[in-house]
Amino acid sequence: MFADDTKLRARALLLAARLELRHWPQAETLHRAPLAVKLAGGGIAVLFRHGVAVLIGALPEAEKALRERLLPLLEHRYESAESEEIELRIDPAGPEGLREGALVVQSGSLERMLLIAEALSKSVVLGHYETRFARDFDRVEPFALELERTGGIRGGTREHVKRIGALLLIESRMVGRAEIGDKPELLWDHPELEGLNALLEDEFEIHERLAALDRKLELVARTERTLADLISTRHALRVEWYIVILIVLEIMLTVYQLWVR
Repeated sequence: MFADDTKLRARALLLAARLELRHWPQAETLHRAPLAVKLAGGGIAVLFRHGVAVLIGALPEAEKALRERLLPLLEHRYESAESEEIELRIDPAGPEGLREGALVVQSGSLERMLLIAEALSKSVVLGHYETRFARDFDRVEPFALELERTGGIRGGTREHVKRIGALLLIESRMVGRAEIGDKPELLWDHPELEGLNALLEDEFEIHERLAALDRKLELVARTERTLADLISTRHALRVEWYIVILIVLEIMLTVYQLWVR
């Protein structure tokens, strides 16, 4: 795939929530799952259905052409593409690992490139949700302080239910589409790459970041559910008071009618 003693740059682009890739031409396909395609100038692109394109050894004009080609295939396109990149160096004589800011691999085989692309894709998705989720997480403390000071909360149930829905969507995309916590399918056919996969997961801190995000997700979801329950209880109590008032008015009206008679 790539020659020995070559320096490359691998760049992951998060373009949308989903990429529709089922009808990509077979003639351009190097690998199907994940989808790897040839680029002009000798580079490759690895495309993932969770909206990420990883370009390895791609020329700037090849990247531009690919992004234009992917435009009609994007679902829920993001306004600006988030990116993450790493330098690769192919050195058959040296041990695999991070050296001098570059990831050294022993060969430029397609299987190794696919594994690197998958790790990069997971990392850029995690970075996207870490940034997006930070805003929701920062709202937990103000809600808690308001409850402590006033014993109540402002807002309506609908607003909190919508936030719960957004959190469920984030979790669905991370677990269902990106499969961040899952073992790459490539390893079932190439178990000799287990060491490289472990190195990549450790370098990008995939499992640690996912665990931290899961804890924050659970805390924010629990907070939103608690607030929704409090507001629902407040509304239910208000309805009960309305019923009591109506009963009292009915009793008073009955007593008045009896007195008039």
